[in-house]
Amino acid sequence: MSSVHDWAAPNPVTTNRSGLIGKPVDRYEGPLKVTGTAPYAYEVQPPSPPAYGVMVGATIAAGRIADVDIAAAEASPGVLAVWTHRNVPSQPPRGAKAHPRSTAGSSPALENDRVSYFGQPVAFVVADTLENAVAASMLVNLTYEADAPDVDFAASLDAAGQPPGEQDVEIGNFEDGFAASGVKLDETWTTPIQNHCQMEPCASIAWWEGDVCVAHTSIQMVKPAQHGLAETLGIDRDAVHLMTRYIGGGFGGKGQTYDDLTLAALAARALKQPVKVAFTRQQMMHGTIHRPATVQRVRLGADKDGRLNAFSLMTWTHCHRSGSFTEHASNFARALYAAPNRLTGHRLVRLDLPHAGPMRAPGEASGTLSLECAMDELAEQLGLDPVDLRIRNEPPVDPENGRPFSQRQLVRCLREGAQLFGWERRTAKPGQVRDGRWLVGMGMAAAIRGNFLLPAKCSFSVDAEGVITVRQGMTDIGTGTYTVLAQIAAETLGVPLGKVVVEIGDSELPPAPGSGGQFGAATAGSAALAAGMNLRKALAELATGDPRSPLYGDDPELVTFQDGVIAIENKSETLAALVARAAPEGLTVEGDSRPAADMREWSTQTYGGHFCEVGVDPVTGEVRVRRMLGVFAAGRILNAKTAKSQLTGGMIWGIASALHEGNAVDPRHGSLLAQDLAQYLVTVQADVGELDAIMLDEVDDKANPMGIKGVGELGNSGAGAAVANAIYNACGVRVRDYPITPDKLLAGLIAKGL
Repeated sequence: MSSVHDWAAPNPVTTNRSGLIGKPVDRYEGPLKVTGTAPYAYEVQPPSPPAYGVMVGATIAAGRIADVDIAAAEASPGVLAVWTHRNVPSQPPRGAKAHPRSTAGSSPALENDRVSYFGQPVAFVVADTLENAVAASMLVNLTYEADAPDVDFAASLDAAGQPPGEQDVEIGNFEDGFAASGVKLDETWTTPIQNHCQMEPCASIAWWEGDVCVAHTSIQMVKPAQHGLAETLGIDRDAVHLMTRYIGGGFGGKGQTYDDLTLAALAARALKQPVKVAFTRQQMMHGTIHRPATVQRVRLGADKDGRLNAFSLMTWTHCHRSGSFTEHASNFARALYAAPNRLTGHRLVRLDLPHAGPMRAPGEASGTLSLECAMDELAEQLGLDPVDLRIRNEPPVDPENGRPFSQRQLVRCLREGAQLFGWERRTAKPGQVRDGRWLVGMGMAAAIRGNFLLPAKCSFSVDAEGVITVRQGMTDIGTGTYTVLAQIAAETLGVPLGKVVVEIGDSELPPAPGSGGQFGAATAGSAALAAGMNLRKALAELATGDPRSPLYGDDPELVTFQDGVIAIENKSETLAALVARAAPEGLTVEGDSRPAADMREWSTQTYGGHFCEVGVDPVTGEVRVRRMLGVFAAGRILNAKTAKSQLTGGMIWGIASALHEGNAVDPRHGSLLAQDLAQYLVTVQADVGELDAIMLDEVDDKANPMGIKGVGELGNSGAGAAVANAIYNACGVRVRDYPITPDKLLAGLIAKGL
């Protein structure tokens, strides 16, 4: 791909002749989804009638399986197989790689008699119907030798150590700088476990075509799933054809495979028929990853004019006993505010809990809940407006590494957000504004999320009808990937959207990293642009080299593409006519993208400002979000509708993090207390008042060829802190233990005599 300095050269996307890029185009796959005809993994129709698998979860959090009795289950009607660790087909050891370049190793199911978390799959039943499989699963009798589970995060903080390979990051001398500061803040916040709760549970169907395993599964990254399944099955990677074409939400929880895929493939091979396996909603809570709880200590030291002199955010978090995943809730803070003396780092506790892992805006979603409230508290101590305090500490370059910012419009986000929201009407002193029985307050917070670009490939084809087909091993987890790829293709080749076909979510297509980390649109889109430009070049050369074309003999650099027509000045022909005549079998080209060599010379982030107004009932402790606004700067926006949906969805998740969402651990059993959507509370429509997201104009030409960044996680960064700050402004009560539920708020209100 061209170097970063060539990206600014005019191309169909930068000139945007058709005006498709950025428009609020309806979803490419929308009609299929709203009519119920988009086949999600569990709904894919196999070549022959499937059997149904049901997993059985452990009822202890630590120990071993001492005895197994599956006789009754095996004798149950319709049962085809009952497996435990004693009779499951052989699988390579965990992490083993027969192919050293596999992006994932073996992940054996039912691998031994050890139990390391509550709900761990320990048995598997396959039957002719789902009902028979469920009935038989209840007859599996396992006897355990249980150990006392170590699941108390708060009690284990003293045992925490630094995550593997990590060191604290200190610049200057934090302790001396903090001691010398005229105004200080030293407070601790806690955030709970959160579960992903995607609408579609993790599910898989698999069958075999000769020696090839065909599998449909719900996962965000195609290649690691293909490679990992091949390693687990002990077959060549090319002998696994894995597809994930429609996904009902991911949020990071489908960034890896689970036992549903492994067991479906193993059972299909053993039984010689297709097998479907899906997690129940209850199994999802323990059997898939979750966002871990955190304890965060924030220390801020400032001069009396509000300039930060010392800045520290230290995070304690937890993971599974055998894991190392760390909720990096301190990392984002390293690029947010200026201060000469800085200290950030993480501590990790390993517990007998299910595996922790990434969840929408991992790090930022948790970390901003402390830092952005701490900045609000510091502003009050200083007698400054919270917006003004943040602007006073705006760094000219990245405060940690000194790199220039590729684009940084945080101050603009804050100023324009304040103006649009009516921030000037905020009363600084808490508890001064009433609306009937409600105490009303406003709060704000800054948002930041890093920007990433990963290697990817994409192919474009054109046929004799002038139809452009985009093929890429990318995924769409509901974020709009299908749509933005169609927009890029239509813009690049100058054809109507109706002339574009998008094929993604297939391991046999050109590889892309998948959806996650807010890198999806930029990575997939950059590769698509490269493929489109290559196809333009091929078509221009085809036309100017064809004696039968009106463009014959002209300079291919002068060829334009618009409305399905290729032209040079007043000479033209349709794209379909050219291909049908000169390349009747069609043309296919490939493009790729990768981070530019000088990308590390820049600090590249996305930014935003959240503003919120809440009402607090001083009698019940109820909080209602009355209105909320986010203003964001996130590079070139590919689709105004899908981008806004992502941002507002993240903001709503922030409301949930502030007010509702969290899961507690039962210390007796090591299980999560909330095990379905009736118990696990999330924000619903009635909880959200007026809500809007505004995207500033921005094209970050240092980020990638199209100047794209990401929005999927930015909206969730800082949103919860804005709600918490509004609650304080309404009633004068600070709750630093999330979520801010009525009981916690009432305790503070009673203590204040309200």
